[in-house]
Amino acid sequence: MATEVYALGQHISMSAHKARRVIDQIRGRSYEETLMILELMPYRACYPIFKLVYSAAANASINMGSTEANLVISKAEVNQGTIVKRLKPRARGRSFAIQKPTCHITIVMKDISLGGYIDTDSITWSQKPKRKKKDTTMSYYDMYSNGGTWDKK
Repeated sequence: MATEVYALGQHISMSAHKARRVIDQIRGRSYEETLMILELMPYRACYPIFKLVYSAAANASINMGSTEANLVISKAEVNQGTIVKRLKPRARGRSFAIQKPTCHITIVMKDISLGGYIDTDSITWSQKPKRKKKDTTMSYYDMYSNGGTWDKK
């Protein structure tokens, strides 16, 4: 018996970058917490993601018979879809190309009562690695010993 179910939304008329901004907030969270976050966030990308999370939970309850309290979003990814190209008429008989991007969103939910624990290695966080500070030593700089800028003619 599989412990994961998924819901896939294809050709959603939205930039993948804007959808990733919302997906990064819900990755690794429980089902109830995800629904609350998506209802309160002010972004337009929340509504199609909300529908996909709801659909994945319905798939889990029908296919596996699991309850909503045990569901956790184990994987959520956004891929870039096709770009729909349109022409907008402009002044003097010219036309301007408009690109309408689409994206594909995949939500994978896991039942923690069947599987045991959440694999945190598959959850990637969007943080840059911290750099080591260079050893900076203070040194005295004498502007009069090297001639300075006032000696030049």
